[in-house]
Amino acid sequence: MGWVLFFDGDCAFCSQSVKLVLRLDPHARVAFAPLQGQLAKERGFSQYASSENGTMVFLRESDGEIFTHSDAWIELANALGGGWRVLTLARIIPKPLRDGFYCWVARNRFRFMGKTKSCALPDPELLRRMRE
Repeated sequence: MGWVLFFDGDCAFCSQSVKLVLRLDPHARVAFAPLQGQLAKERGFSQYASSENGTMVFLRESDGEIFTHSDAWIELANALGGGWRVLTLARIIPKPLRDGFYCWVARNRFRFMGKTKSCALPDPELLRRMRE
């Protein structure tokens, strides 16, 4: 695997996003790790789970480059490959606008879908690709 998607494991919106990425990534290029997990703690990513300024973190393992906010979604589209790469054209949108929209969604994510009170039993494929 070449990328790791760190996500807020307490956020239903984020968990649904992970399930979507899992379906869109049949070649298993992306692994997953919760921002509340040990790997995120070791890498210093735990602070990104904040409900006010939360963001997913996308790590490209080949060179250790870290992507957050809208850059994370753009790199994710690159990682998925195929037709998803067209979404990398979003780089032409000024970063403050992209990140402004991203931050608005992040601030409201619990309002959109709530917090998870318990962990649903994940798909076996997700378990295989999960990192702690």
